[in-house]
Amino acid sequence: MNERKRIALISTGGTIEKTYDELAGVMQNRASVLDVVLATLQLDGVEIVRLPLLNKDSLEMTPQDHTLIARTAGAMAETHDGVVIVHGTDRLAQTGERIYELVADLRVPVVLTGAMRPYVMRNTDASQNLTEALLAVQIVPAGVYVAMHNKVLRFPGVVKDRDRGTFVKPSV
Repeated sequence: MNERKRIALISTGGTIEKTYDELAGVMQNRASVLDVVLATLQLDGVEIVRLPLLNKDSLEMTPQDHTLIARTAGAMAETHDGVVIVHGTDRLAQTGERIYELVADLRVPVVLTGAMRPYVMRNTDASQNLTEALLAVQIVPAGVYVAMHNKVLRFPGVVKDRDRGTFVKPSV
């Protein structure tokens, strides 16, 4: 009989969590939608431990924010079977690199994910990407990754391909 895996889920905001503010007429990070997304998934054998850390558009993130996320991921990796970080895609690669630089000797995987379109939009990629990250964190070896759009890429060297709207790892 398999034990339940304890997965830390750190939320930092980003497009995946944007909702429409009808008074301002804009999409913005006001409240997390991750619990709604998680409620739609069948997660047998997994215990999700939620940690709302930030609620920012990643374009507004500072180097201190990237360091805070990296240190928090490292701390959660010490007590969980894996860590998933929901993050804005514009600066996701910077946070992935910061985790790779700061957190030596990870004993479990840390997987970043996000969405190009908010969860509240009909054609969102949010559910797919979160599902892929939750699966990846259970099967990849220890390290830092991004899981989106049917790919799992390992840091260092992952970048956002703005023309294609996804992440890639350019060959040297």
